[in-house]
Formats: sequence, structure tokens, C-alpha cells
Amino acid sequence: MKLFDVYPLFSITPVKGEGCWLWDDQGTKYLDLYGGHAPISIGHAHPHYVDMISNQVARLGFYSNSVQNPLQLELAEKLGKISGYEDYTLFLCNSGAEANENALKLASFENGRKKIISFSKGFHGRTSLAVAITDNPKIVAPVNETDNALILPFNDEEALEKAFQEHEICAVIVEGIQGIAGIYEASESFVKKIRSLCDANNAIFISDSVQCGYGRSGKFFSTDYYDVKADIYTMAKAMANGFPIGGVLISPRFKPWHGELGTTFGGSHLACAAAIAVLDVYEKENCIENAAKVGAYTIEKLKQVQGVKDVRGKGLIIGLELENDSAPIRNKLLNEYKIFTGSSSCKKTIRILPALNISTAEIDLFIDALTKCLNDK
Repeated sequence: MKLFDVYPLFSITPVKGEGCWLWDDQGTKYLDLYGGHAPISIGHAHPHYVDMISNQVARLGFYSNSVQNPLQLELAEKLGKISGYEDYTLFLCNSGAEANENALKLASFENGRKKIISFSKGFHGRTSLAVAITDNPKIVAPVNETDNALILPFNDEEALEKAFQEHEICAVIVEGIQGIAGIYEASESFVKKIRSLCDANNAIFISDSVQCGYGRSGKFFSTDYYDVKADIYTMAKAMANGFPIGGVLISPRFKPWHGELGTTFGGSHLACAAAIAVLDVYEKENCIENAAKVGAYTIEKLKQVQGVKDVRGKGLIIGLELENDSAPIRNKLLNEYKIFTGSSSCKKTIRILPALNISTAEIDLFIDALTKCLNDK
């Protein structure tokens, strides 16, 4: 049997990681600024993380949600404290797409409506409704198509107001910082307009924080920069440092009933142990504050590099747009300088998504290599 060939693959076979570094099967060492597509939040093989997972799986790795699991309560308590959303409740699942599916279902249960507003260049997952509201027709199968998806221009307040005038809206879902598109921020006025229109029309504001959340922006949620609270936040990538988990953070307006949501594997003992370990490290090593500090340092340095056309993002979700196609530069960084960076649907953009405890010294290695790559003729 062969693998179903759906992934274009980088020419690297990682076999070991430590902190922000990877080693391949040939023993070559790489600086990891890609973070496995953003999930690596506290670095590879963090000792506390390894201990938590090892000790937990030696005791009990999994049981269903039909029994009490104190680790879920511990995770919720720690998450509430560190995020500042202690009055919200937590539903645990397995992935970002699943988190978005459950968030949209909750919204529809709450107000009995169907129309969902999302935005151009947005990405919300590959499952049923999540992919229907994703702005990429190529990955929307005919069975996923629905008239309930309204995809509007990003940051267009006039189009948003018009949609509310013409439709009975169930929910608005938005990434505070769009990741796959090339790192584009929702403006403060746009986020506040979403909040005010949802309030005025009994619609639900969903912040898709799967990639830009969980501290990566330098705030726990990227919309926290604007002092705006969504009704629902969806999370996944950074939650457990690469272990599969997703979460839905739900405001007090929602009252649950038994059977409303469910999952077999979500919130397992092992997943919770991994997620608790991440929050422990966040707290001990000030990872969110470090993301803000090192992110600001990185952005300022990148703006000074000749050949960089634009730098976007906050914290450690950064997009650098080059004057030319980014693929040759990414390949050169990987093959010649052993630095692993992320791609984007914007062909001129390189994404930087490292662990939140990366150092400025490690960033300097990247800046020096990028400068050399862009200066080579």
C-alpha cells in the first residue's frame, strides 16, 4: 500500500527535535521557524512536556467522556487563568476544523439561524461547514457547497453592514490574523464593527484563533489587542505543542444541554496532559510575553532587510513579503543555510511561525541568512 498523495513535501526528514532545532535522518541540524505549520509552541522535546506525557501514558492514556476526567478540569482552570477568560467554558475536541464545526453548530443552536459570514482569503478547515466557509473553491467538494455560506471581502465594513441588512445572520467567523493567506490582520475598526453588528442583530461572533491564537500574536487572542471579546473562540494548533487537540471557548450566554456536542477522542487524558504541560511552560517561561517581545524585534529587523517588500503580523505570526517569488529563497534558506520557514498561498510571502520561547539570538541567525540569500545575485 502507498500513501494517498495529497501533500507536496519539503526535502527534509526530521527525526529529532530540541527547542527550536530539528535534526534530519542524515544528522543535519536545522533552525525551525515553521513550527510544523504553527503547532510547536514551547519547542521540540521540552523536558516538562516529555515528562508529563510519559508519566500520563504510563498510567492512563485514554478513556471516553462518559467518565470523570480531572485533567479536563485542571486544563480548563489553567486556561481560564492564563487567557483571562475565566467566566467562559471549554469544550475539548481534536482539531481546529472540528473546533470550528462545533462553534458554528453552537451558534446555530443558540439563535436558530443558518447564514454564516466569513471572509475572503480566510481558512477555517477542511471538514463539512468549515470548508464551505473557507475561501478556496478548489477544496470545496460539491457535497460541501451550501447557500448558507456568505464569503465577504476581508476588512470591508460596508459589505458587512449590507449583508446584515439583507440576511438574517447566524454568526460571523473571522481570523484576527489570517494565516495561510499570507498573514493579514483584521483592522481594529473591522473587529469592532463585527462585534457591534452581532450585538445589534443577535448574531454570534466567532473568533477563529486556531493559528493566530493561544499567545502566538503576543496576546492570548489576537483580537485582545482591540479590547474586544468574541462569543466563541476556537483553538487548536498551539494548545498541546503538536499533540492533536482542539478547543472551543464559550461565553456565558450559552447554556449547554447533554448531547448538544460530543466527541470520542477529544479531551483524552493524554491530550489534556500535553495541553497542561504547555500552559505550565507558558507560565514559567513567560512565553506570551516573549512572543510579543521577540516578535517585535523580528519585525523591526526584517523591515531593514533589502529585498523585503512588506512585513505583516504581530508577535510570532509573521509574514514577510518579498519583491520576487519566495520559493527560491525558502529553498535556499533550507538547503544552504539549514533554516526551515513556512510557505503561503501568497507566492511572494514567507511565514515565520516558531516556538513562542525562541530567542533573539536564534532570530538573528535567520536575519543574517535571509540577508545573504537576498543579496546573492
